[in-house]
Amino acid sequence: MSASVHDASAAAARPAVAAGATPPTRRAEGRSRRDGWLRIVSPIALVLLWQLLSATGVLPPSKLVSPTTVVHEGWTLITTNNPSYGTLQYSLAVSAERWGIGFSIGTVAAIILAVATGLSRIAEYVVDPIVQVLRSIPLLGILPLFIVWFGIGELPKILIVLLGALFPMYVNTYAEIRGIDPKLGEAARTLGLSWWGRIRHIVLPGGLPGALSGIRLGSFASLLALVVAEQFNTNAGLGFMITQAESFLQNSIIVLVLVVYAILGLLANGIVRLIERKALAWRRDFAR
Repeated sequence: MSASVHDASAAAARPAVAAGATPPTRRAEGRSRRDGWLRIVSPIALVLLWQLLSATGVLPPSKLVSPTTVVHEGWTLITTNNPSYGTLQYSLAVSAERWGIGFSIGTVAAIILAVATGLSRIAEYVVDPIVQVLRSIPLLGILPLFIVWFGIGELPKILIVLLGALFPMYVNTYAEIRGIDPKLGEAARTLGLSWWGRIRHIVLPGGLPGALSGIRLGSFASLLALVVAEQFNTNAGLGFMITQAESFLQNSIIVLVLVVYAILGLLANGIVRLIERKALAWRRDFAR
């Protein structure tokens, strides 16, 4: 009897869906797929315009090679081991390893620092000024100093990528944590939540939107840092390919590597947007 009453009350609590109407979740999924397709229209249109301008001579090959030339150059470097550059997939793998290590460590360090400074005034007074000072120094100026300190191996390059990821991640996460409603903290203390309980149930969910924005910005900034790092004392990687191509005046390879960076940036942005759509499904966008 009680089960029947429970089922009836649960059914009554669920919002009724009109006959023939599409459930909200299905509409949201359909809109997400539509938006995903729409987001690739403008890049495709840009590439088509680029090809048109190249074919009509508005963009001469001496200034900017055509997309077809870039595709041909990429296929050649994939299928042929160039004595100066190696293969494209090998250079991509080397750069991806450097970026993955630096970005992962930088992201974790930024979250730890943001949580500490966001929850403690003492930590804010001690840590935040140091982070802000380091953030104001150009990475291109730090790299020679890292080479003096740590040599010409992989460590300076990974550290530059780490800093490129750390600063945007820290700033966005710290600002989001500081923007959490203080009433939530008062409610947590009233309910007797432990320090870890407040972190788990209030700070981490509250700081998640800022952290995801930081990951998006940090992925771009760390890719830019990787380009800078790989142009100093390297013998492999995408940045090394740019340096070698500049020496041999091979514009097609320079453009190819830039296109690869652009694709990597778009992929990183798409992955973060997918995570945002799943993790922040409760938040409604202003633009509908």
